[in-house]
Amino acid sequence: MSEAATATLAVPVNECDHVMGPTNAPVTVVNYGDYQCPGCQQRHRSSEKMARELLDSVRLVHRHFPLVKSHPRALRAAEAAEAAAAQGKFWEMHRLLYLRPNKLGDRDLRRYGNEVGLDLERFDREMASGTYADQILKDFYFSLNHGITGTPTTFINGVLYSKSGVELVGTVKAIVEEQRVVGQ
Repeated sequence: MSEAATATLAVPVNECDHVMGPTNAPVTVVNYGDYQCPGCQQRHRSSEKMARELLDSVRLVHRHFPLVKSHPRALRAAEAAEAAAAQGKFWEMHRLLYLRPNKLGDRDLRRYGNEVGLDLERFDREMASGTYADQILKDFYFSLNHGITGTPTTFINGVLYSKSGVELVGTVKAIVEEQRVVGQ
């Protein structure tokens, strides 16, 4: 992705997003991810570490961007995450999907649904009918039209972040500290 072409987040965080952390956090990190993407797995680990270390200072947002041509199970995994979200368990399912990227078959997804305590009849029904697939793909194409071209793509406070996931924690800590100094 060209930083010159897409340097800022085109779509602000909204009620359709999956958000963890306080709405008034000084730092908002938006990740576009694909559950089969190795780089996304690394970015997820960094984001989790950052969220733990900076609990009250960071708002973490996840947006699906399944690269279906190169990752055939990514859309199905995103559907499982949405089915879990409908039951208030998005982040629990999200973590499992990133922890087990090579096990995203339908049986695996159902097992994860059981692990996080979902109503499996509802989960099975929603997965069988593809309840969430159209919206995920609609959001994918909308994001594509707004400059997102691959994963992982991360924005910090609306600005494209182009470093590795390992550096994410340090960058966000520096921004949080800078915000504290400015706020004093």
